[in-house]
Amino acid sequence: MTESHYPDTQLLIANTWVDAQDGRKQEVLNPANGHIIGHVACASLQDLDQALAAAQAGFNDWRAMPAYKRAEIMRKAAALLRERAVHIARLMTQEQGKPLQESQAEVLAGASTLEWFADEGLRIYGRLVPARHPNMQQYVLKEPVGPVAAFTPWNFPINQVVRKLGAALATGCSFLCKAAEETPASPAALMQTFVDAGAPAGVVGLVYGDPEQISSYLIPHPIIRKVTFTGSTAVGKRLAALAGLHMKRTTMELGGHAPVIIARDANLEQAIHAMARAKFRNAGQVCISPTRFLVHRSLLDDVAQGLVHYAENLQLGDGLDAKTSLGPLANPRRISAMKLLVEDAHSQGARILTGGERLDTEGNFFTPTVISHLSTHTALFNQEPFGPIAGLWAFDDLDEAITEANRLPYGLAAYAFTRSYENVHKLLTRLETGMLWVNQAATPSPELPFGGVKESGYGSEGGPEALEAYLNTKAASVTAS
Repeated sequence: MTESHYPDTQLLIANTWVDAQDGRKQEVLNPANGHIIGHVACASLQDLDQALAAAQAGFNDWRAMPAYKRAEIMRKAAALLRERAVHIARLMTQEQGKPLQESQAEVLAGASTLEWFADEGLRIYGRLVPARHPNMQQYVLKEPVGPVAAFTPWNFPINQVVRKLGAALATGCSFLCKAAEETPASPAALMQTFVDAGAPAGVVGLVYGDPEQISSYLIPHPIIRKVTFTGSTAVGKRLAALAGLHMKRTTMELGGHAPVIIARDANLEQAIHAMARAKFRNAGQVCISPTRFLVHRSLLDDVAQGLVHYAENLQLGDGLDAKTSLGPLANPRRISAMKLLVEDAHSQGARILTGGERLDTEGNFFTPTVISHLSTHTALFNQEPFGPIAGLWAFDDLDEAITEANRLPYGLAAYAFTRSYENVHKLLTRLETGMLWVNQAATPSPELPFGGVKESGYGSEGGPEALEAYLNTKAASVTAS
């Protein structure tokens, strides 16, 4: 296990990497040991003005380019991303903490996503509408909305960018991204693939800095015509409100608190295997991570035992170590949040079956935790944990479980395990969620919609629906003179 060279990260403006004009930068820490591994440039308003001007120029060039040519550039960038996957994955693990195998899988999935959107961009069609008069032609045209401002989080530094980037570029929009300062190098490496693939200057841009300053400047700016954000519900509401003041199109993929319903007739081995892996992937820092385990009372002890066995066999450590199966949390804030959730659950009579403690080592390591006999009043059952904690609650009737699953304002993802088609039908029609996986772990793919309902946001980052959010529809009627 050795740390790779980790570069300082600059701003990407008009296909050129530059430092901030005022020289500001921020330290980047390795969450596995707290060491400073690099710095990231922090954009000033002057830098943002240059990035916006570049995005407008890039949009003018990109929208005029034939769709097949745009697709060629996107596919070339995806190929470069595949070629550089090992290198980029090592950067991601150093800055984010997840095991190297997970980082590499994320980079390769990002390449697949770009390829799918490149092809889907060739299928953006308008239509010819039969007119009511013989000397008239009626058209419906699909046009790119314009330069896009994207705000992406640290938990999936590549995946959360490519879902937005792919849809934007496929439709002919330019793309200016404010990625997370904690994880700057891997998104920068992604953007470099587009520069190397021949994307015109300004088609892609990347900035870092003060999140509030950047969002409050970019969103109202007249050059920006579309806003897309992944992050917490609280921040998403503020950004959506700001965009609404200026009538900007938005896509919001916000917080989740995914319920797992394990019915009485579930395949227990299947449920435990699938959900344990999903729960502790990326140390639970996944927006669609299973968090609320709603288990039929007759199966509660078996499910708890299975989760405990899985958790206690995880190997905590630096993600660059091949033996590591659970990396650190991304920052110290997550450690504090985990401790508060565990303390609250314990104070209300829940049973801490395993974990619940910070490791007494350097780095942001929190032991994988399983908590049983929870009350629905605990913080763990009402606040998205975003960490390696699984909470269990017993039900007697499936309707009771569905009611509990729907109780919260979240509606991003849900899981269920049952052998009954009657149960499946009830779950499909009654669960208030944007995504539902039955008898399996999550299998998101670029061809499927990805997004939530209620306070988990709106809009999609997958499927043909994702492209619609980046397109304007224009009706045109022409009469012969």
